[in-house]
Amino acid sequence: MPDISIRGLEMPQSPIRKLAPLAQAAKDRGIRVYHLNIGQPDLPTPQCGLDALKHIDRKVLEYSPSQGYRSYREKLTRYYSKYDINVTADDIIITSGGSEAVLFAFMSTLNPGDEIIIPEPAYANYMAFAVSAGATIRTIATTIDEGFALPRVEKFEELINERTKAIMICNPNNPTGYLYTRREMNQIRDLVKKYDLYLFSDEVYREYIYTGSPYISAMHLQGIENNVVLIDSVSKRYSECGIRIGALITKNAEVRKAVMKFCQARLSPPLIGQIVAEASLDAPESYYREVYDEYVERRKCLIDGLNRIPGVYSPIPMGAFYTVAKLPVDDSEEFCRWCLEEFSYEGETVMMAPAAGFYTTPGAGRNQVRIAYVLKRQDLERALLVLRKALEAYPGRVTDEEA
Repeated sequence: MPDISIRGLEMPQSPIRKLAPLAQAAKDRGIRVYHLNIGQPDLPTPQCGLDALKHIDRKVLEYSPSQGYRSYREKLTRYYSKYDINVTADDIIITSGGSEAVLFAFMSTLNPGDEIIIPEPAYANYMAFAVSAGATIRTIATTIDEGFALPRVEKFEELINERTKAIMICNPNNPTGYLYTRREMNQIRDLVKKYDLYLFSDEVYREYIYTGSPYISAMHLQGIENNVVLIDSVSKRYSECGIRIGALITKNAEVRKAVMKFCQARLSPPLIGQIVAEASLDAPESYYREVYDEYVERRKCLIDGLNRIPGVYSPIPMGAFYTVAKLPVDDSEEFCRWCLEEFSYEGETVMMAPAAGFYTTPGAGRNQVRIAYVLKRQDLERALLVLRKALEAYPGRVTDEEA
């Protein structure tokens, strides 16, 4: 039989989805599974988006332009202006989700062997897209004990060499919920300018910032306008993960020209998704306010509950709707598997994402999990009780003396 490609062998499994068969098997046994593993919001999609979907009146569901409909891109410019992100419709390319935007950004700017510096833990699919582009991830370590704050600039410069092509950040961060400070963003800007690097900035969670600190977009950084590639998506903003609509935004005309070649090769972004996304931009302020307030309450419920469980620690996330928590276990992946295969409490169990999959450093995150607070508070409270019971029963629990 022919061999599998090197890319196929090197492509990492998703830490978010790879335990899904075990969760399904648990459900088949009649066990209720609380899904804390995936950022799939349960809050409603804006009614204006749903209405647009219901009232599609077309004789043909045709290809859209490869860069997306201009009417949608024009409307997006007004949305971004609310965040002092000043772009034109021509700066925006619509993609099949934020994931395709990351992939096309990498494919258009990186050669095989080029290196990207990414703070870890990081969204696991960045690693997968780097493999697709033949690029190498170099990670800059952040730690749970320091709340995942960036290290000093010298740590970045230790990694920069002739193969370094880009820095990538997610702000607010998935998986940690960290929000980069103005000082940290200026530090990144200075590095990008000094070494003439690309800055890929995934900012899909900008609506969800829970502190008085300002949201500093990469698009706000002066002097590196042609180095910045912004990644965006409607998946989390409007609970529209399934319509697969994202965006790649850059003022760099040469990058856009290269990205368009990949866009043309995949033909077009989803027609129906763009119709829904464009209509969703008309969501009233009350929609955003209600969603935001709900996440504030869920964050408090989850973080307070986690830190009351003996041996568990989570810093307070400042944005997005995730946290990385340290558990008193020897191996969080084995613990997550055990929860799905062998454990239940009153017919219920929890599913979490082992955090090691968000690191590239071997052994890092081994006793951590990423938890998404996308369930209603009643379910979060129940999931926390089930997690507490699981940790009490787990044979691989680590004692305070061993930790």
